[in-house]
Amino acid sequence: MIYFEKGGPEVALTDGEIREGLFRALDKAGRRNRVLAIPPDITRFYSRAGLITRFVHEYYGEKLTDILPAIGTHEPMTEPEIHRMFPDVPVSLFRVHDWRNDVVTVGEVPGSFLKEVSEGMVSYSWPAQLNTMIVKGGHDLIVSVGQVVPHEVAGMANYNKNIFVGTGGPEGINKSHFLGAAYGLERIMGRADTPVRKVLNYASGHFTSDLPLLYVLTVVGRDRSGRLVVRGLFIGDDAQCFLRASELSLEVNFVMLDKPLEKIVVYLEPEEFRSTWLGNKSIYRTRMALAGGGELLVLAPGLKEFGEDREIDRLIRKYGYKTTPEILDAVEHHEELRQNLSAAAHLIHGSSEGRFGVTYCPGHLSKEEIESVNYQYADLGEMISRYNPAKLEEGYNRLADGEEIYFVSNPALGLWSWKDKFARG
Repeated sequence: MIYFEKGGPEVALTDGEIREGLFRALDKAGRRNRVLAIPPDITRFYSRAGLITRFVHEYYGEKLTDILPAIGTHEPMTEPEIHRMFPDVPVSLFRVHDWRNDVVTVGEVPGSFLKEVSEGMVSYSWPAQLNTMIVKGGHDLIVSVGQVVPHEVAGMANYNKNIFVGTGGPEGINKSHFLGAAYGLERIMGRADTPVRKVLNYASGHFTSDLPLLYVLTVVGRDRSGRLVVRGLFIGDDAQCFLRASELSLEVNFVMLDKPLEKIVVYLEPEEFRSTWLGNKSIYRTRMALAGGGELLVLAPGLKEFGEDREIDRLIRKYGYKTTPEILDAVEHHEELRQNLSAAAHLIHGSSEGRFGVTYCPGHLSKEEIESVNYQYADLGEMISRYNPAKLEEGYNRLADGEEIYFVSNPALGLWSWKDKFARG
């Protein structure tokens, strides 16, 4: 059921309205004595999940016993990141999700189901894996907080993905990512009903229906001045709040253009994007808007690595971003990729499939490193001098010399395509 909802393409919820809506929902949830909060990490800073988690702490006080950021395969949050994203929330409440070791398998989605929903692209079974604390922590309420926005693996981010992937284990994460990649990234993004989501929903219905989960979902967009605002807040304990948030997100976060673009410049905020594992959202979210033979230029001052996990970083460096057939062939012939299917999926996601060029301008990686994974390299200082993020307008820009570009200041906040492309995809 939905405990609270408020939103619309012109709505701009204040912090006070978010607090009031959350408190009304928590009142409806009833008295609780041991609460676990599961927000995203610093890579979803603009979700307003930090503010909402602070309000959860305000409401429950000492009854909020644990906060488990849903980091998935990301690096654990540092103390400065916790202070930045969750001001006034005690650092002592935060736990680290060890995705390789500290998980339990609560059930298995049969391979016949995956074969059906993937239209025959995969036929393996899928383990529903969760952080041990979620299953055995003795909490009488689990508050999952996050933002619904178009996503490259699940179609739309959040809801039970925050649980099964954000706090999932290696096999569950690997296989869910590869399912999405094999089915087709451009067939998934911006859709609430996808093969990956069907698998997650199966797991929710069959294996975790007894968990006291409450989902707090935001939709964030830009107002006419370019300022980020909360367009919607949806709180509930089943799929309805996610579906309502997804409908609004498509209105708010999906930019439909009249024609494909020849050049897109994307800026990656250094505190949010330090790896291509995350920074390749610049590719995922804009690829449907790029013309054949077009160019994506990525300004990445914080870029220092490829994968946030050491083993995934090694695999990216070894195999590079190649076409889907090449990566599928590598998976078939190399056991190390078969054992790390999320890395294989990421390599597929990060490929332009030879349709457009990708030029990275990294703050810390070398020209040789960038080119070794099959991207083009450009000097960050030179490119920022020409394409200054502080001076560019969101969207279309014409430079002094007449060059036309399209600027995206944060690719994680949206999805871009052009007329008819989305429908055909």
